[in-house]
Amino acid sequence: MGSSLLPAMSSGREIRLIEEDEGGWSAIDEGLGVASCGDTREEALEMLDEAVALHTEVGEAVTDEDPDEVGVPDVPWFDDADKAA
Repeated sequence: MGSSLLPAMSSGREIRLIEEDEGGWSAIDEGLGVASCGDTREEALEMLDEAVALHTEVGEAVTDEDPDEVGVPDVPWFDDADKAA
């Protein structure tokens, strides 16, 4: 597994590239805390650019602790399954 920091030439962004053990690459914008991945370094960087563009357009951080994200849908058949267990 390899890792490197590459400063973008025009924007001053600090980008970290990680070669994953199982194959593929992850790219992380260290300043924004936005990450993406791809099969190649180039694809990971392209996907990161898209993720950063979406992130900055919305203007809100995307986190794993999103209160709108629900693990189990609020539907009656899940309630019935809990009662049967």
